[in-house]
Amino acid sequence: MTAAQRAMTELGTWPNLVSGPPRCSVGHAFGCAGHDLVHFHSDDCADLYLSSPVVQRLLPQLSHNSAIRMRPDSSWITVLLDCDTDVHLLLSLVSVALKEHDAHNCPSPPCDWERAVSP
Repeated sequence: MTAAQRAMTELGTWPNLVSGPPRCSVGHAFGCAGHDLVHFHSDDCADLYLSSPVVQRLLPQLSHNSAIRMRPDSSWITVLLDCDTDVHLLLSLVSVALKEHDAHNCPSPPCDWERAVSP
């Protein structure tokens, strides 16, 4: 079982997350209240929606973590999934994303994959 599969199995047990296809139609997603929060586009990474304020607040920690990839001006980050530590990091960040979503109920913008696949 890959790290991504372990993460998806764990997220599938969270009562406030719904599993299904992502808006970008590539891979698998988890979200809440009709908004995508996590996209698994491949077996070795996950894209996670964090609001811009959360990304800015966590920027010092995120930018020093070798498992995190960020794009300028994006509220989506990529977590590379290679080992259990990366899975725990992703799960912690999904928890942060859920708290942010509950506090502000802000819809997620399209992920980078969605922008690439849209006509």
